[in-house]
Amino acid sequence: MRRLIPILLAVTLLGIVTGIAVIMLLFLGQDWGDALFWLFAAVMIGSAFLVVTMRDIIRCGLAMIVCFGALAGIYVILGAPLIAAAQVIVYIGAISVLILFAIMLTQTKDAPSRLVFQTQAIPAAFAAVIIGIVVALAIAATDWGEAADRVRVATTTLSTVLFDQYVLPFEIVSVMLLAAVIGGVFLAKREPGGPS
Repeated sequence: MRRLIPILLAVTLLGIVTGIAVIMLLFLGQDWGDALFWLFAAVMIGSAFLVVTMRDIIRCGLAMIVCFGALAGIYVILGAPLIAAAQVIVYIGAISVLILFAIMLTQTKDAPSRLVFQTQAIPAAFAAVIIGIVVALAIAATDWGEAADRVRVATTTLSTVLFDQYVLPFEIVSVMLLAAVIGGVFLAKREPGGPS
């Protein structure tokens, strides 16, 4: 039963936000973009909640993939398909899979009974409340009437700017990623009795 509590809370959150999205569509006359934003946000928050509350680390990794996928959906709704594609390719396709493989190859599947970060629950809750207050104050102080319309940038325009004006930083980042991959392979290939 204790394992089901985080899942039930996440499903409850998803149900509440889905209800809000249905009310927005049917009664308030909002468009599908707003309702989909609420749905993706609910999936993202619910799966992020599961990442930090579930005890099975493999399932936490899978919930993280769902969270990244929902964020990619939000990027598509906001008119940034290139960033959404990068989110799917880099975070879901590379980092999440890498984390899952590292977990499966190096550790046991079940977490210990008392994790280190679980001992910091009270300071983390205090910090979360402070951050929530700051976000609420920032939202209240924002003049939403002055908010600009969604800007949709074509992928070809963005890629032209990226590969014309910012080609050197782009290549530096690619060399750094290559060095990280080579270092990871080197560390993984070490002999158990060899030099460390």
